[in-house]
Amino acid sequence: MNDTSPPLEEDLVHDAEDRLRPDFVKEVLDDVREGRLEEACSLVAELHPADRADLVELAPEADRADLIAALGSLLDADVYAEMNEHVRELVVEEMEPEQAAELTGDMETDDAVALLEDLDDDDQRAILDVMEPDDRAAIEEALSYPEESAGRIMQRDLIAVPEHWNVGQVIDYMRSDEELADDFWEVFVVGPLHHPVGTTKLSTLLRTKREVPIADIMQEEQTLIPVDMDQEEVALKFQKYALISAAVVDPSGRLVGMITVDDIVHIIQEEAGEDALLLSGAGEGDINEPVREAYSGRIRWLIANLGTALLATFVIAQFEDTIARLAILAALMPIVAALGGNAGTQALAVTVRALATNQLTGTNRARAIRREFFVALLNGVTIAIILGIGVAIFLDPMIGVVIGAAILFNILVAGLAGVLVPVILDRFGADPAVASSVFVTTVTDTMGFLAFLGLASAVLL
Repeated sequence: MNDTSPPLEEDLVHDAEDRLRPDFVKEVLDDVREGRLEEACSLVAELHPADRADLVELAPEADRADLIAALGSLLDADVYAEMNEHVRELVVEEMEPEQAAELTGDMETDDAVALLEDLDDDDQRAILDVMEPDDRAAIEEALSYPEESAGRIMQRDLIAVPEHWNVGQVIDYMRSDEELADDFWEVFVVGPLHHPVGTTKLSTLLRTKREVPIADIMQEEQTLIPVDMDQEEVALKFQKYALISAAVVDPSGRLVGMITVDDIVHIIQEEAGEDALLLSGAGEGDINEPVREAYSGRIRWLIANLGTALLATFVIAQFEDTIARLAILAALMPIVAALGGNAGTQALAVTVRALATNQLTGTNRARAIRREFFVALLNGVTIAIILGIGVAIFLDPMIGVVIGAAILFNILVAGLAGVLVPVILDRFGADPAVASSVFVTTVTDTMGFLAFLGLASAVLL
């Protein structure tokens, strides 16, 4: 059978991975530079807010001001909500306080808070001073909560109705009040003290007759989020219970806001990337991060690694005579350190992820440690046999025995260090993703050199 369907229209804006094409970005920027502002706006008008934000981020810093001025109202609150925080901060700092206040006033509270919290105190205060009183009060309240807490990311625009209403009253209320939230998936039911007592999905509400009491169709069991809960814990609750939205309550139990799954998607992505970057000591790892901030975030870890390297060098120096008499040991030492370091990194990555996702708790801690020990043992035996036989064949049988034993010992130590260090740090309230890598590197390098050179001194000399 011949296919007579028309060919799919080629996407001239996005590439195969849904990124803006370089030639499209260049075309928009060329139009702006040459004063063809209407052409530039017509190209951008059909883009999604996230793509418009990407366009601003992709533009060279020298062209951003002209691009933003040319696009004008096309860069609305939805676009700034999608923009990279470093780029957004630079752009907002160039705005007049009144312009920035108008922009934040058009945003959802959580997006407005995300915009303002990145600014320095003076810029933040200047914008707040010219905002509408209601908007300012809501944002100041949100900023009073700890960073990365539920209070910072929650929305205050929600639908809450008293438990004594019926379905008809709820529907009439939602139709008549123009100040209510525009986007929501469920209606919260509250008691006299504004404590959430239940929730009902919109689909259930719309399929129920008007005279039915809302209390009869509401779901009493719900997941309540304390206002001071860390955003990572909030994300885990959404993931565990497959939530679309959840009520946020203050210490007295009053309903003060809600969190929706679209906000959680960003948090999950952010937290996952953050742990990986912390393990490597790369700071925020954002390509838009200013050079000075990137430098200050990375240099302290390089200095810490310098300290661990000096400790390993001290261990090596104690076996100077051994290395002088058997120079081949100097060529083999990096193998011991590298394999131990990789084994420790593997165990560390698995453990930090398990702690971050609440898979590793006090209940199964001992089992997890035993598991990593046996994994390290099997890895160590395998690598020791392969490397030991290779060195024995091409160099010397006794050196093969020594390096095989040293590799087995170091991989065992690395595996245990990779699981024990983050568990201990977590037990004492420290973030295991921040400091674990430095400790594990110290242990694997130091113990690897000590085992290899110590065995060589005892067996070969």
